[in-house]
Amino acid sequence: MESEGYKVVFEKDSVFLHTSAKRHQDQDSLIPGVIRIVEKGSDTVLQWTPVEEAGDAPQIVFSKKDLSGNTTEEVLFDPGYEPDWAVISTVGTRPRVQDEPPVPVAPPSSPRGQWAFSISLSELKSIRKSRPGLGWSYLIFITKDGVSLQALHFHRGGTKALLRALCKYLILATSPKDSRLYLVYTHDSYALSHSFDELQLFDDNSSNLVSRFLQDPYTAAFGGFSKVTNFFRGALHHEDGTAQRALGDPSAGLEDEPGFEVITCQENSWLRGAVPANGLPWQMGVRLQVQLGERPVVQREPPVTELEWEQHLDPEGRVTDVDRLRRRIFAGGLSTGLRKDVWKYLLGYYSWDNTSEENRSHVRRKTDEYFRMKLQWKSVSEEQEQRNSLLRGYRSLIERDVSRTDRNNKFYEGSENPGLVLLNDVLMTYCMYNFDLGYVQGMSDLLSPVLYVTQNEVDAFWCFSGFMDLVHQNFEESQESMKRQLAQLTQLLRLLDPLLCDFLDSKESGTLCFCFRWLLIWFKREFAFTDVLQLWEVLWTGLPCPCFHLLVACGILDSEREALMNSGFGFNEILKHINELTMKMNMNDILCRAEALYRQLAATPELLRPVQELLGLGAGASPSHSASSDPASSPQPLSPGQAPELDLADSIPPSQPDSSIEILPTEDPSPCQSPSP
Repeated sequence: MESEGYKVVFEKDSVFLHTSAKRHQDQDSLIPGVIRIVEKGSDTVLQWTPVEEAGDAPQIVFSKKDLSGNTTEEVLFDPGYEPDWAVISTVGTRPRVQDEPPVPVAPPSSPRGQWAFSISLSELKSIRKSRPGLGWSYLIFITKDGVSLQALHFHRGGTKALLRALCKYLILATSPKDSRLYLVYTHDSYALSHSFDELQLFDDNSSNLVSRFLQDPYTAAFGGFSKVTNFFRGALHHEDGTAQRALGDPSAGLEDEPGFEVITCQENSWLRGAVPANGLPWQMGVRLQVQLGERPVVQREPPVTELEWEQHLDPEGRVTDVDRLRRRIFAGGLSTGLRKDVWKYLLGYYSWDNTSEENRSHVRRKTDEYFRMKLQWKSVSEEQEQRNSLLRGYRSLIERDVSRTDRNNKFYEGSENPGLVLLNDVLMTYCMYNFDLGYVQGMSDLLSPVLYVTQNEVDAFWCFSGFMDLVHQNFEESQESMKRQLAQLTQLLRLLDPLLCDFLDSKESGTLCFCFRWLLIWFKREFAFTDVLQLWEVLWTGLPCPCFHLLVACGILDSEREALMNSGFGFNEILKHINELTMKMNMNDILCRAEALYRQLAATPELLRPVQELLGLGAGASPSHSASSDPASSPQPLSPGQAPELDLADSIPPSQPDSSIEILPTEDPSPCQSPSP
């Protein structure tokens, strides 16, 4: 049914609302209606409308037989939540879509009309289905505000058809904790599902990894970028489904994999539009063959000592020669006793130019500001919180994450540890500070080392806020920053080691999706806790380029090159091997490799302009620029998502000869592979 401005794409009648869970003789305990999915402009809504009947509705007895065959009047309706389910809160903030129904609709002023509801699909959080074989099939729709709409009973069937129609607009994933609950995601938000710890695909009991991924996509989606199974390979190469999936059709293969869509990196948009000198686009299979120079040998320096730090302070406490100090921190890190003070500068809590007295005044102001924000959520009564689903959601998520964050660290071990209280309070207060972002799982991983070092609630909050300013885009629902970083990482690795990239491509691992967790929380779970402290302070210097963390990832893959290429690993074995590197890598070795890779690239004059800008090598930069050779041009820290949006036209230097371009056979890229540049 179509009309001006809207289109009914699904409609099913004989969908009843039961206003009583037990046997009831009142006609209004059964309200017939029509369920519809309606497209209106850019929005799609789910609408249930009661209908008027010509006479009295037939009386339907709610009964079942017990094991002895006797009819009972027990409750047949099991909505899955408390008995107050009949109290309904309709969504009244969004106007209902109007159309011309084929049946007489109950007017809103009538008793039946008041039960109608209309909700945008983007507002859905989950859908609960009925238990098999227990009366009529029903569905309960739950909003992101925590409101459970009245159960809708399909007296003539149609639940599967409705769910299938919803899969055109949403991803429905079975909850890992309740097989009767579908978790609802938009196609953009599904990859950033919110759990690390629930995923244990590669444990000793992993006998059927593919089926576990299919049956439990919610748990597998987030950590799956680093611990994913060969589901990708099997799912993406069904003969009937490959083309549809490549085109982004979410309905492909739904009969076998209901409501699941693989999160893929279908193209390197970072280099989209870059045209080589011969005019052939990247989509035609152009691969640059840049001749890299010899990779230099890099040695780490000793950490900055307290004496060295004091030499950078003037009599009033200002930090002098900041560029030189940054280079020293990049080259050697900080001694343990300095971190508590210097991290405040690196994360923007203290200003390098302030005197000691100015910093103390700044701390007093920031302390007042922090406790005002903390009071906002501390002063909320239980009654108020019951009407604030957003705050309840944040509190529940934070409490759950805090209870399992770094519990093997003495600073956080034990059930009555005050460090856990501080973690909770800082994260709750950050929700007041950044309403738009709030709390997303993974943030507790970033706060934990900061609180461990500062051991002060207020200092930890403002340092954490500075850290989040660098990485907040990693946690945004659009996931654009993470997609861009993975694309940039792929291009850097292909430039540095095309043979390794070809090998990963041949094993269907070329998109480097297993690096997702590395980039998301800056390797927090890949290195030992004390190593993470040094790694982060190195990255916070912003040297030698804004995206040095990408070269750290390249350094890890470079260190495992031989193990990957000479072992006969397949797709699943590669991912398992990468996952098992956790806590086994030498952080100093990885940093040396990453800096050596940077210097090797910086000494190459034929780099594409996007790569030069990514590495902080501007038009006026010397090709031999490195972290220790050009203090004046040292870039400030940027968010990984703040890598420059580049104009890639004429990206190849005019002097580059055409002979350096190899034309590869044109192929349609696999959904799990980025087109080779």
